[in-house]
Amino acid sequence: MTPLHLGVDFALRSGDNSIVKLLLEFNADCSAADDAGKLPFDYIPTTGFEHEQLRQLTHTNVEEPARNNNNHDHGDSEGTQAQIMDNNNHDHVDSEGTQAQIMDQEPRNNIHDDSDAKQAKMDALDEELSKIVGLRDLKQQLRKLAKGVLLDKKRRATGINLGPRKKPHMAFLGNPGTGKTTVARILGKLLHSVGVLSSDTVIEVRRTDLVGEFIGHTGPKTRKKIEEAMGGILFIDEVYQLAPARSGSSRVDFGVEALEEIMSVLEDGDLVVIFAGYNEPMKQVFSSNEGFCRRVTHHFKFEDYSTQDLAELLTLKMTRQDEMSRLYGFKLDKGCTLDAVVSVMEKNSNEQLRNKMNGGLVDHMLNNARENLDSRLTFDSKGDDLFTIRLVDLEAGLQHVSQQAVKVWLGDKQTNILNLQLL
Repeated sequence: MTPLHLGVDFALRSGDNSIVKLLLEFNADCSAADDAGKLPFDYIPTTGFEHEQLRQLTHTNVEEPARNNNNHDHGDSEGTQAQIMDNNNHDHVDSEGTQAQIMDQEPRNNIHDDSDAKQAKMDALDEELSKIVGLRDLKQQLRKLAKGVLLDKKRRATGINLGPRKKPHMAFLGNPGTGKTTVARILGKLLHSVGVLSSDTVIEVRRTDLVGEFIGHTGPKTRKKIEEAMGGILFIDEVYQLAPARSGSSRVDFGVEALEEIMSVLEDGDLVVIFAGYNEPMKQVFSSNEGFCRRVTHHFKFEDYSTQDLAELLTLKMTRQDEMSRLYGFKLDKGCTLDAVVSVMEKNSNEQLRNKMNGGLVDHMLNNARENLDSRLTFDSKGDDLFTIRLVDLEAGLQHVSQQAVKVWLGDKQTNILNLQLL
């Protein structure tokens, strides 16, 4: 698109024609088509009094389409219009006749009125959400948000000036390994793709990234991170570490200053902030700032993974591998069905271990499974055998994780934590 196309788009959404007027004042070319072959005028609805001035501005300045003929004498706007219509074998000379002819045409497609493109965005969103295990409520809320944003674009394309949507600031509550950071990274792409954010950047921070050691250091340090995240997502992990110290403490805590700095940009800042942490400690954050619950309207609880969830996560990791993954190029044997992996999970781990490690259990299990595969193979092995992880490898990998966990926890004399049969 040309700047004038974008100016018309802005005018349709905002009702403000000043950008179009300014561009025309500096001789913006109304006859320049976009990649779809459309002029700026083509995107203005042909009905509605509120668009009359915009139609006149962009149409009366259209030059003759025969742009390679430089010998035409373009006179006033009335003559120019007549020339355009003559080129199309229409005998409309005055501007009134031209406007009547335009009004008789079928309504033109608006820049944003592309149903197929919008549906494609929703399909892409569903594809990304399929990479997230569980969290049905989160997925449903994201679908509603994305659909609402896309429908608002369609509404604005009709010329209605809608109020702005508030940024969907969120709180992620859950134990380690439940996918909070992974979901935040996916969210950056999703919210950018549907137009909620202008960037897919996700800046991940903790207390040490925000809080300074001395008075006067925390504010600038926090503002720097906020500026880095502008247009995208600021993901604050273990945010409860910024909450005020419990009553009775005399120590100076600069975390409060950092939290207040972040809260100050929630209303008008061009970013989405995600506050993440354990369930119970997060309650302290909610109660420490009276504006928190008012500004952070989306709360999502990341439940501990069930054996079914862990089996699905394992399958996803093996079928949608990143090139940087240690398991890139490896695959699961056909015998590693979802039910078979669930059975291995239930047999070789207990609930306490699963809840303590969650998704981390799958990562350790797969890494150990690869090592078990290496120990099974010989240098005479060839073909798929070199790359195929079997059920026996998964079982050995999980047993190793369980045994190591027991050793660590027994070292802490927490003998009642795990079922000793895991040994």
